[in-house]
Amino acid sequence: MEGKELFIREVLPGIFLMDEAHEATGYLVIGRDRACVIDTMNGYNDLYQAVRKLTDKPLTVVNTHGHPDHIFGNMYFQEAFLHPADRELAGSFAEDPGFLAMLKDHHASFPPFRDILPGDIIDLGGRTLEVFPLPGHTAGSILLLLREDRVLFTGDSINHHLWMQLDGCLTMKQFLNELDKVMFLQDQADIILHGHAHGTDDISLLRCMRDGVQEICEGKTGLDTPYQWFGGTDLQHPFRCDPEKHYQQDDHVICYRACNVGP
Repeated sequence: MEGKELFIREVLPGIFLMDEAHEATGYLVIGRDRACVIDTMNGYNDLYQAVRKLTDKPLTVVNTHGHPDHIFGNMYFQEAFLHPADRELAGSFAEDPGFLAMLKDHHASFPPFRDILPGDIIDLGGRTLEVFPLPGHTAGSILLLLREDRVLFTGDSINHHLWMQLDGCLTMKQFLNELDKVMFLQDQADIILHGHAHGTDDISLLRCMRDGVQEICEGKTGLDTPYQWFGGTDLQHPFRCDPEKHYQQDDHVICYRACNVGP
């Protein structure tokens, strides 16, 4: 698709960042026996063919959640794994008339989902991806921990521009509770790769974003400003990151609805 290029670069040995038109980011992790595609983005490019230029190993496809900019590229594969709590959400987007027209143009069909659950492990041979739930951005959002490389793939759940103003998001207080359940991961990973990244982030982004969520829950919102997006106008809360750590961008905000803070 014109103007919708796919940029691929190896960010760590055998781990490729796939940036589609600077709109969404997916990843390819290559193990000894298998490879895993994490999020397939918007489907502007034939991701299967792009991946096949990098590896000929059997592929597993995992979606971190059910939003269209993470699942539409599934059309180039035979199946994908998704947390069952996001099946209905993903299905609603897959029935969008614009996407159905895109499928027709590509003579493609949308493949079925298979369930992926907390505690599941994807064994790639010498590399394992373990699934951890983090509901909040969506009900079925997951994290994937690549233990051997100490890398945490977070989709949209942990990033510099977190959207919590969407229909279906947990309240901020509920999300804070869910974040506290996964804080132990900051001791098991050094790097975060999220769903709209152009590089790596220090694992401290997890703690810093969590603290920003807590500030919203405690009403420490004096510096919050209006946030305009295609769904209307809500609020954005800036949060601080560690100045001594490496992040791939300098601005950090959490977008939320004022009416969706608690309970």
